[in-house]
Amino acid sequence: MSASRRRGTTDELGPDEPERPGPEGPEGPDGSDLLAALLDGMDAALCAFDADGVVTHWNREAERILGWTAAEAVGRHGFTGWAVREADAGEIEGRLTAAMRAPGRQVHEFALLTKDGGRVLVRTQSAAVRGPDGRPAGLYCAFSEVHTQIDLERSIALSEALFADASWGVVLVDADLRPAVVNAHAARALGTGRTAALGRPLGDLLTRGVEELENALTHVLSEGAPPAPAELWVGVRTPDGEKRRCWRSGFVRLASPLAEEPVPLGVGWLFQDVTEAKQVEQEAALLRFRTNQLHRASRAAAECEDPAEAVTVHLDFALAGFADHAVIDRVAGAPRADGEPDAPPRLVRVAATPSGGPGPSVLTGHAGLPVGYGEGHPALQCVTRAGSVRASAGKVAPDRAREWARTRQWPEDTVHALCAVLRSRGRTLGVVTFLRTAGRTAFERSDATYAEDVAVRTAAALDLAGVAGPAGSGDGA
Repeated sequence: MSASRRRGTTDELGPDEPERPGPEGPEGPDGSDLLAALLDGMDAALCAFDADGVVTHWNREAERILGWTAAEAVGRHGFTGWAVREADAGEIEGRLTAAMRAPGRQVHEFALLTKDGGRVLVRTQSAAVRGPDGRPAGLYCAFSEVHTQIDLERSIALSEALFADASWGVVLVDADLRPAVVNAHAARALGTGRTAALGRPLGDLLTRGVEELENALTHVLSEGAPPAPAELWVGVRTPDGEKRRCWRSGFVRLASPLAEEPVPLGVGWLFQDVTEAKQVEQEAALLRFRTNQLHRASRAAAECEDPAEAVTVHLDFALAGFADHAVIDRVAGAPRADGEPDAPPRLVRVAATPSGGPGPSVLTGHAGLPVGYGEGHPALQCVTRAGSVRASAGKVAPDRAREWARTRQWPEDTVHALCAVLRSRGRTLGVVTFLRTAGRTAFERSDATYAEDVAVRTAAALDLAGVAGPAGSGDGA
């Protein structure tokens, strides 16, 4: 027996008609075979009753849930005596009868009996089937297990919530790596509207990090979701220019549940902006590293018999991860004490790092000849102000940047400089200058703080070495 009555039985919903060849010829499927195939292929359980309440259709999903086959179900009068308990029969029959008279679909929940005597709580949708005259000719009833229905509703509710008011960004990316759905949070993070982002290449939405993001999406499409979230640095266009953001991203591959084999529909991309947390983390790590460098430099300098050697030790430890070159210039003659007349200072080179390649700092300037810094040079400003000075070539052509460095007597690849004053015993001994090439960012206030810490230790070693000469002697070391 199939999901519906076969020919030779009375069916109030679809009385038998003479045999007619189907579209495939005399042996092709007819209307009842097609109906049976459709009913058996449904994901929901379905049964139907005629106007007298007799079961006329029963599909395979109904058989799976309750255990009653179509042959056992079709022809029975209602559910009483086999699919419901006697105590529940009156209420359930009344609901079904009311649904036959009511307009539209009626939704109910009640317990049905399985063939082995168990009970299954189901959610039903019932509606009347009307004949040509508009009068009820029967009733169909689609049902599913309540927990299955709840799971479906939860999935739908979760999707709606994610795309409505989730506190993290959610983007569905299709197989062509273009956004197909964008929630409100993600649209704000991308600086665009929810519909404006749809179908556009990711390169139109982000200025940086596009290749890394596309590689991640491609990997998920081919290999599946990664085992842990990934932190991606991207550039986002804003009215104030580009902003770098760090998004902690999770990815899931989306496959069609209707296909026999998984067919990738795209990737679900969920992300949170963790820029501030990452910056705090990076700053903390940088602070720990620099503190360790200062500690190691002090330990190493304490073992130097020659205080002048300790000057270069402090300089070498400070360079690691901080700058590409560094020079130390002392004040020619006696150190500058506070309150002395503001005579133009003259500086003599004391130590410098090799400009042609890596290597330890070396002591220089034994002849005591002043460095020919021009007026307004950052090192001279630093000595005059007794405070740190930052300088940068800015965004200029490479040839102009080289000329900028040459005029200041720094290595030609220099584009950023930071001068920190060397102070000891209330006197200005000189200046230490840290230099960065184009591969690094400009010096910031936190960098100046670190440079000043290095300068304090360097100045103590320089003073101990007597490189600046005895106070008031006017002689160099």
